[in-house]
Amino acid sequence: MMATAIPSDATAPRIVVLSGPVGSGKSTLGQGLAERFDLAYVRTQELMHDAAARASDPLPNERRALQDYGEKLDRDTREEWVSDGVAALVARGEIKASLIVIDAVRTVGQIEALRSAFPALVTHIHVDAPREVLDARYRLRTNSGITELTSYDDVMENATEARVSSMREDADVAIDTNRSSVRDVLVRAAAALGLWSSRSTQLVDVFIGGQYGSEGKGNIAYHLAHEYDVLMRVGGPNAGHKVPIEPAFTHRLLPSGTLANSNALLLIGPGATLDLAVLMGEIADCSVEAGRLIIDPQAMIIEPEDIAAEASLTTTIASTGKGGGSAASRRIMGRSGGITPPVRLARDVEELSPYVGSTAEALERTFVAGKRVMLEGTQGTLLSLFHGFYPSVTSRDTTTSACLAEAGIGPHRLRRVVMVLRTYPIRVGNPSESTSGYMSQEIDWDVIAERSGLEEATLREVEKGSVSRSRRRVSEFDWEMLRRASELNGATDIALTFVDYLDGDNQNARRFDQLTKNTIHFVEEVARVAAAPVSLISTGFDNRSLIDRREW
Repeated sequence: MMATAIPSDATAPRIVVLSGPVGSGKSTLGQGLAERFDLAYVRTQELMHDAAARASDPLPNERRALQDYGEKLDRDTREEWVSDGVAALVARGEIKASLIVIDAVRTVGQIEALRSAFPALVTHIHVDAPREVLDARYRLRTNSGITELTSYDDVMENATEARVSSMREDADVAIDTNRSSVRDVLVRAAAALGLWSSRSTQLVDVFIGGQYGSEGKGNIAYHLAHEYDVLMRVGGPNAGHKVPIEPAFTHRLLPSGTLANSNALLLIGPGATLDLAVLMGEIADCSVEAGRLIIDPQAMIIEPEDIAAEASLTTTIASTGKGGGSAASRRIMGRSGGITPPVRLARDVEELSPYVGSTAEALERTFVAGKRVMLEGTQGTLLSLFHGFYPSVTSRDTTTSACLAEAGIGPHRLRRVVMVLRTYPIRVGNPSESTSGYMSQEIDWDVIAERSGLEEATLREVEKGSVSRSRRRVSEFDWEMLRRASELNGATDIALTFVDYLDGDNQNARRFDQLTKNTIHFVEEVARVAAAPVSLISTGFDNRSLIDRREW
């Protein structure tokens, strides 16, 4: 009897066959592969029941009966029944996946039949464990779905079962499940099958602030969000990113493209600090369903005590006082317990349970599928705890590398770094440099009004903190800091915002050549000093305010 071949007009899938004695972990591995990588999962036990039904041959769902019936099928079909069953499922279109996991085969002859039907597409993974371990596992079996035998010795009385361990010699991959955890076995098998994404695949674009925050990152991210499959944000609720909808909406914890791309998966990484009231309110305001948002279980919860602890910082260093720094310090100091209030992570909050999940696994699935990620940084480079003007800094690093770390993304995934800059940098806070931090060549809004032709009163009203509502200080463009920020962040592109502040006539520009001559010269010099092209230019705050000069 010849093995059933795949019809010539069908696309042959890859086949992963699992072998191993009872209790070795075949089903756990097979189900894990199918769930993690969205593969087709075929159980030979089901193929046996299908064959028995076609032959009107009653088959009890009992271990001994299944062993005996498997041997009967081997004799009657020359060990081709597994191959025939799988090939029939593929030919009928009942399986359309490009990779099928078969749990499990019991003879090398069954595998050879599969290799004949699916030439060069079969990978054999064998799992095993010492006999005493298998025996102990068998005694604990309670959910196999079939009626089991009294002891493992009874299982091994079957001649075919007794020879299964020898299949290790045929295997492409052999794993001792006694020396690897369930997750380790899955990782090793997936690596052998090439299921993990290539390390050379660069799919992440970081959008980072290059100054003191409030550079207009939300506006830029909103406009480009439709190009991405995953939108991810790090940081905390002290940073507000305003997006150009009607009326304008400020995101404090969700990604700024949430409302621009309703199909995108939303992620909040393990390095984030969360204000529950702010987060739940934003989720409700944006009608975000649980299946669309994943919050990493390691994200930190800001408590009321954290906000109270930062009250004095609003006047001493112009902090927004939203509790992120206090929460971060408690996370460090609370590692051994005994801290009040105790540290709570997202995994500890019942209210967040519908949204909590592994962002690492979500990112891996994204990378395997070759999909793109927008990672949105918060605040600005010059507010970095390490690289800003201490002590008037925020409680975290705010550079590209820190954003990647907070998100749990390796630098090898990085494709572009879009650094967002204002034509006139601002800082939120008190008028005194000693309390709200250094700025080079500070000026007042009347100077910008005179230069641009815009209304001074309008500028003063618009230029208030998105979260703090504090008035903003403003300065001349800082070229030295531009060069430093570009180096720190590895900027590949510059997004220049508020070019209408250079000249009010730029508000009507829809193309680069429509900008004023002096503005074009300014853009060219920004690119020269930053050593990166100015790829995006924002002329205002509406849906047509972005001049896109990208080559990617």
